[in-house]
Amino acid sequence: MNFSLNGAGPNGLSLIQRDVASLSPSYSREYALVVDHAQGSELWDVDGRRYIDFMAGVAVLNVGHRHPYVQAAVEEQIGKFWHICLSDFFYPQAVTLAEKLQSIAPMAEDTKVYFGNSGTEAVEAAIKLAMYTTGRTRFIGFTGAFHGRTLGSLSFTASKAVQRANYLSGVKVHHIPYPNPYRPVLIGSHGQDYGDTVVDYLEEEIFRTMLAPTDVAGILVEPIQGEGGYIVPAPGFFPRLRELCDRYGILLMVDEIQSGAGRTGKWWAVEHENVEPDIICFAKGIGSGMPIGGIIARDSLMTWGRGSHGSTFGGNPVAAAAALATLEVIEQEGIMAQAVDTGEYIMDALAEMEARHPSLGQIRGRGLMVGMEFVKDRASKNRAVELRDHIVQRAFEDGLLLIPCGTNSIRMTPPLNIPRPLVEEGLSIFERALTEAESAHLKNGA
Repeated sequence: MNFSLNGAGPNGLSLIQRDVASLSPSYSREYALVVDHAQGSELWDVDGRRYIDFMAGVAVLNVGHRHPYVQAAVEEQIGKFWHICLSDFFYPQAVTLAEKLQSIAPMAEDTKVYFGNSGTEAVEAAIKLAMYTTGRTRFIGFTGAFHGRTLGSLSFTASKAVQRANYLSGVKVHHIPYPNPYRPVLIGSHGQDYGDTVVDYLEEEIFRTMLAPTDVAGILVEPIQGEGGYIVPAPGFFPRLRELCDRYGILLMVDEIQSGAGRTGKWWAVEHENVEPDIICFAKGIGSGMPIGGIIARDSLMTWGRGSHGSTFGGNPVAAAAALATLEVIEQEGIMAQAVDTGEYIMDALAEMEARHPSLGQIRGRGLMVGMEFVKDRASKNRAVELRDHIVQRAFEDGLLLIPCGTNSIRMTPPLNIPRPLVEEGLSIFERALTEAESAHLKNGA
């Protein structure tokens, strides 16, 4: 067992013992949370204990648990039919959802939509479409990236070595550094923006010595790197990347699985970069926990023929109804604006904490995609992994749900409509956990 049992009650401990005896050990549990029910931005475990949710099922429940409008849409659809297979037949729920996604796509060109069941399936579809359209078979990915665990998407994933151990790559991917200005690994010209440094490295080194750009079908990139540490890319990186893709006929494939559906205050995080992608991968927050994912691609790229790709359950009518209702709630209730406002409040509160907590190395994010990196001291930036883990566990024991990201970071991704009093209560719990962790792990305490 790779997590602490502290914080679990007797009912939770009993269920965890049964879980360990019956389920795959490959699941990476964070702490001993055994959920009984949830509503809005709160959860209760099987022992009746309440928690404030600052992780939303890994950035999935963008409108909260069991939003009444989404729940009503699911219940209505269950009363009609559950499944018929979109690959073989037609139904209005998939068409209406696709039209909604077309209306919010960040491309000027007309688009088309493909539905799968998850984020990793969305990435697989993007890979296959890029190969089909360009006739090329090589790709560019980024260190620190997470795009899924099926063999195609896993070929791009590079956030933890354990995720790739003992697996052969399914796709030929060359990885380059993500433009992380806090931890640059490339040396650029004096005064050069780090985003330019990364793109120059790709073009002047990789394309010159290792990989012809005319062999590259696509570049898959996260607008904000999620599992890698909630890293906001250096300014100017995306416009340079777009220009490079246009010059060499390479598709710009954007993974919005964690950052989409309004999480950053816009429908898609790439909109902050003022560039248009060729393909968007979506999942997570689109469906409020119902299994749905897919891609939005330029209409001119969706040229693959009948039977070239499909899914038995992709675009399931119940999941499609939940997704459409979720997007309508985000739009009608002004939730993206609320995400911006709440995100600014959290970032300001964390910046105020930074003055008295030396382990807070960097605070970063957009909207309610907020990350913090923890260090042993700010000068060396040595990673404070045990301190980070202490914070997550102690916060859980005190009633706040957080999850880590990267090697030494924590993310805050509550529902976008979380009420302000719960934000304040959650931040108070977080700082208590941070104070305790610094006392235990820093040489001179907090």
